[in-house]
Amino acid sequence: MRRTHILTAVLALAAGLLAGTPPALAAGSTAKVTLAADTYTWKNARIDGGGFVPGIVFNRSEKNLIYARTDIGGAYRWQEASKTWTPLLDSVGWNDWGHTGVVSLASDSVDPNKVYAAVGTYTNNWDPGNGAVLRSADRGASWQKTDLPFKLGGNMPGRGMGERLAIDPNKDSVLYLGAPSGKGLWRSTDSGVTWSQVTGFPNPGNYQQDPSDSTGYAGDNQGIVWVTFDESTGTSGSATKTIYVGVADKDNAVYRSTDAGATWQRVAGQPTGYLPHKGVLDAKNGFLYVAYSDKGGPYDGGKGRLWRYATATGTWTNISPVAEADTYYGFSGLTVDRQHPSTLMATAYSSWWPDTQIFRSTDSGATWTKAWDYTSYPNRSNRYTVDVSTSPWLTFGATPSPPEQTPKLGWMTESLEIDPFNSSRMMYGTGATLYGTENLANWDSGGQFTVKPMVQGLEETAVNDLAAPPSGGAQLFSALGDIGGFRHTDLTKVPSMMYTSPTFTTTTSLDFAETNPDTVVRVGDLDSGPHIAFSTDNGANWFAGTDPSGVSGGGTVAAAADGSRFVWSPAGTGVQYTTGFGSAWSASSGIPSGAVVESDRVDPKTFYGFKSGKFYVSTDGGATFTASSATGLPSGDSVRFKALPGTKGDVWLAGGASDGAYGLWHSTDSGASFTKLAGVDQADTIGFGRAASGASYQTLYTSAKIGCVRGIFRSTDKGATWTRINDDAHQWGWTGAAITGDPRVYGRVYVSTNGRGVIYGDTSDTGGGDGGGGGTDPTPTPTGACTVTYKITNQWSGGFQADVQLGNTGSTAWTGWSLGWSFADGQKITQLWNADYTQSGTAVTAKNLGWNANVAAGSSVSFGFTGSWSGSNTKPTSFKLGPQTCTVA
Repeated sequence: MRRTHILTAVLALAAGLLAGTPPALAAGSTAKVTLAADTYTWKNARIDGGGFVPGIVFNRSEKNLIYARTDIGGAYRWQEASKTWTPLLDSVGWNDWGHTGVVSLASDSVDPNKVYAAVGTYTNNWDPGNGAVLRSADRGASWQKTDLPFKLGGNMPGRGMGERLAIDPNKDSVLYLGAPSGKGLWRSTDSGVTWSQVTGFPNPGNYQQDPSDSTGYAGDNQGIVWVTFDESTGTSGSATKTIYVGVADKDNAVYRSTDAGATWQRVAGQPTGYLPHKGVLDAKNGFLYVAYSDKGGPYDGGKGRLWRYATATGTWTNISPVAEADTYYGFSGLTVDRQHPSTLMATAYSSWWPDTQIFRSTDSGATWTKAWDYTSYPNRSNRYTVDVSTSPWLTFGATPSPPEQTPKLGWMTESLEIDPFNSSRMMYGTGATLYGTENLANWDSGGQFTVKPMVQGLEETAVNDLAAPPSGGAQLFSALGDIGGFRHTDLTKVPSMMYTSPTFTTTTSLDFAETNPDTVVRVGDLDSGPHIAFSTDNGANWFAGTDPSGVSGGGTVAAAADGSRFVWSPAGTGVQYTTGFGSAWSASSGIPSGAVVESDRVDPKTFYGFKSGKFYVSTDGGATFTASSATGLPSGDSVRFKALPGTKGDVWLAGGASDGAYGLWHSTDSGASFTKLAGVDQADTIGFGRAASGASYQTLYTSAKIGCVRGIFRSTDKGATWTRINDDAHQWGWTGAAITGDPRVYGRVYVSTNGRGVIYGDTSDTGGGDGGGGGTDPTPTPTGACTVTYKITNQWSGGFQADVQLGNTGSTAWTGWSLGWSFADGQKITQLWNADYTQSGTAVTAKNLGWNANVAAGSSVSFGFTGSWSGSNTKPTSFKLGPQTCTVA
């Protein structure tokens, strides 16, 4: 939704992205790397939306050709047949991560195959690269790029104004681009291949949201904000003569050229005191409509006006739907119905409370109606209904009092467009989704129109952390900016709600207890209230913990392997530890504030930390930490590390920067010493997944540069060899926040992005490995007593999920195991994790993998599966460990 975006993703960028900006190539790479040796299918874990949609562009000559731009998540094209969006900028790579921010889009109405995108995320030093104009001749399937000599700001203040990029409707080789930062107006005469500044344009803008902002974010000049053509002043093949340009200058907001851009003049008689968010021209009736606000948006604005300019007479008319004194918002979202040009609409984009407002006129702005109005305060009468059944989380779990309603009609509603071919279809962007209606005509007939999310396929969340538990109903936990995060039980379905009780604006870190995954913890940011929450049912329900004194933000958190205790490194104070669920915290000693913390996945009293080049270890549950003597680790704080499930003291650490140590390190002695992997040039994340068939070690995943190639890599042989599993078409900009494999599904990997949501990949490989071998499973020769707990954790029509725990109740350790049972009702296993299995008829045998073969006396091992059933789903009553019958608990 981006209200707090600059406090979440932007600061995360400053802390992580910039430190992890791809450095120069490391010398002497000796990695054995196989490129494109595996075929992966990439999809989003469905959330549907989650971020700000500042621009929607309908092509004016081809029906159903629609594009949308996002502030950090790329551009999308509408697919009418499926009513979904297709991402167009997944090919943006690590070095150009800023090009996932789209400041403007333009679709060519002369040649609808052509589309252009002006890209760049920040105009200050948060984005080290300049902006660019991307051009495509195949509707965004592929792109060519022209780098610009200045930066663009897809995630800067004022990003909802526009469109800043425009194509001459009569001569489509001519394009204009309005630049920020005082860089002026730019023009291309060769279809976007080359660009030059329009030296005769007199005003580069002067508005700054906050001139005192030392970061350069709010202090940037928002520049030239839109360009529009009067197509009636040109003929096909000749440049349009009359062009209007909107400038971020409250006294001189609108300029015009009547000689195809050779000379420019301030339009006489125009209103002052406001910024021109949108300029839309109705050539049929000869009107230029301008939506004004006293601020640049997209989240600020306290006063606004709508004005109409008669292009033939030069007359300005105030057509504001309400008196200026009654506004507490600015106007934007301006659109004209091209089928009925006297019909126009606009939004109160910055009306946060009680809701946004949408205005509609059918007489060129002489009179207006509202999407909602008060009957008797605080009660409202709506011209619309909202159906969010496809994205139920859009209610935010709220139960507001009137005049607020849930779900809201929206907020940050800078983009609103009526379909030029269908007056009943409208789409508009909000801070969290893209809404639309297909029965807009009901507005004028006195009925209600239905607003629904039209956002499937458009994924725009910034991912801070990911965790995939080995058992339980949850497949994936995500920690997200702005909307907190989700528990996915089905990656193909939108979860019903984000985390609540409490609902963090941003979740910064989460963890589960490795041997008790029902215990989950998350931490995050909240304007007021607790910053930590716990779950004891695998993340289905949550309750708030108690903050230690001084906490101001989420930081990082770690759960003990058995869930008995937690270590938390929050923002605002030092590292803390607790037993139980955080009712009382104690300060940890020996570790600095701000350290990243993780837990050992076997020993519940062992925790780890990292800060400024030093690794720290606690063996007493987080009470005291001792600095490791390990040397050669990255000196900065752009580091992520994890401990391997199933093996005590096995730790992997990734991170670094181009001006120092950068790569991947491995420790087998709880961080006392680390060995740097020689073949990994750079690495920014590390995660583990189910081992390949026959492998003795879990699969490693990393976002890294290996063999001089940036990508997502997999190793099934402990890092001896690597396979790049993504390709150049699937890069997603920056992927340095988190990665994890799936412990239940071999080859599945979850990748974080900074604006494209949670990406997951599935392999076509059957699990044979990456060319490095890996050994064979030990022969199961268990002796002694055993016990089995069989639990159905989820059941639905025709399917179910079960967890099995096998306990060694004898006196000697097992070096391998094989558990057999039969299904009484003919159930069939469809997928099993943490073990290999065979099924013949009703008989099932589950056998250890290499990494979980050893089971000490008094310990247990767990695996789970999904299956199909019909009629009945009776639990098995007898289990055998080899020839021995186990006790059923």
